[in-house]
Amino acid sequence: MGEDRKGMVAPWVAAVERQLKQDGVADPVAEAARWRKHSVYRVPAHIKKDGKGKRQRAAASAPPSEPQLVSLGPFHHGRADLLPMEEHKRWALLHLLRRTGRRAGDLVLALEAVAETLGDADMDLADGRGRGDGDGGGGRDRFVEVMVTDGCFLLEVMRTAEVGGEVDDYAANDPVFSRHGELYVFPYVRRDMLMMENQLPLLVLQRLVGVVYGAHKSTDDAINDMVLRFVSMTPDPPPVSSGALALHPIDVCHRSLLHGAPPPTSSSSKGQREDDFVPSATELEQAGVHFSRSATRSLRDVSFRRGTLYIPELAVDDTTEHKLFSLMAYERLHPGAAANEVTAYVFFMDSVIKSSDDARRLSASAIVDNGLGSDKAVAEMFNRLAKGAVLDRRSALHDVHREVNAYRRKRRNKWRASLVQNHAGNPWAIVSLVVAFVLLVLTVVQTVYTVLPYYQQERPPASCSGNLL
Repeated sequence: MGEDRKGMVAPWVAAVERQLKQDGVADPVAEAARWRKHSVYRVPAHIKKDGKGKRQRAAASAPPSEPQLVSLGPFHHGRADLLPMEEHKRWALLHLLRRTGRRAGDLVLALEAVAETLGDADMDLADGRGRGDGDGGGGRDRFVEVMVTDGCFLLEVMRTAEVGGEVDDYAANDPVFSRHGELYVFPYVRRDMLMMENQLPLLVLQRLVGVVYGAHKSTDDAINDMVLRFVSMTPDPPPVSSGALALHPIDVCHRSLLHGAPPPTSSSSKGQREDDFVPSATELEQAGVHFSRSATRSLRDVSFRRGTLYIPELAVDDTTEHKLFSLMAYERLHPGAAANEVTAYVFFMDSVIKSSDDARRLSASAIVDNGLGSDKAVAEMFNRLAKGAVLDRRSALHDVHREVNAYRRKRRNKWRASLVQNHAGNPWAIVSLVVAFVLLVLTVVQTVYTVLPYYQQERPPASCSGNLL
């Protein structure tokens, strides 16, 4: 029996020994280089489950990590419900080639030169899991074709958006590349560009732009800014001036939302557990905390000074949840993201917005620009996004948690909060409190007037000696 078991295990032992002899195995430097290549990921089932929640039960819809209109890259290429957009992709490729006088072969050669790098970016391509749900694989040649077609499609979409849909080389009634498409199709293309499993590396766009428009149009900053103008979640975003090409549209959006100098690491990483959360906006207001919009829209720009909590303005619409989910998934899956500042922001907002009343207070302070039409919908959105979120106590936002809670724990603010909580919701209680205060004042005044004559009688009469002289 023992010999049989040894015989069964022997192949596994031999395989492990062979692997140990390979270059780079169990070598931190080599492993770091290997992990650094990846930037596009399949979102694991447990993260997708966190993102569904009540939204998925309320209405059947795609998970917030998957495209709903157009596939970009290999993960969802060939999916049946996304096939209608393939015709428009091919149409975009043909228009671009005819307008610029370039050849399809030139574009293919440009991407074949970096095909290995592009393949390494998609983490699941090596084992065949990233070939989509319908195209049946096709190998390297098919991969390059998909990248060329999808890249040209995005270039044409962004070009059309830059001029408000007024392009003269497409039919005026084209369903996508027209004013109609700019209004009704591009918002969903923009949303799908920010889905974690639908990322097209910006290296694709850079290589294509270099062939079509020249090297001066394909610098790192030029490509970053071109994509940012289309996908930005804020109006007039500052340039992404990191000096390096972003990985993909999510990386561009992530950098834009976190513009400004990185905040210092929190000094309270070993603080009290109650500082992991902050009270709701209603509770903070009862304790005397005021709310104000931050000077910038950077999600880093959250601070607490002299009893006022400053929070950056966020426009919320029906695509915001998908975008924030993808940004959080990117932080969760990509070690190179370096920080979880979007996750920390969502965690913070979920603490502050626990109810529709809390959302209403932040809307009144111009912190939340609510395009969902319901304060309750905003509260539920942050609640869903925060499920499964991991709090990093080294985040600078943890210092804000600590400062807010320290302010609220001051005795006078605790008394104020208790007074407001116990009486503010009952108008008769307020009337009774005012009447009691007035009666107290009247009693004091009456007592003063009662006692004052007594002291005046006891006072000795003034001397008249000066008059006699």
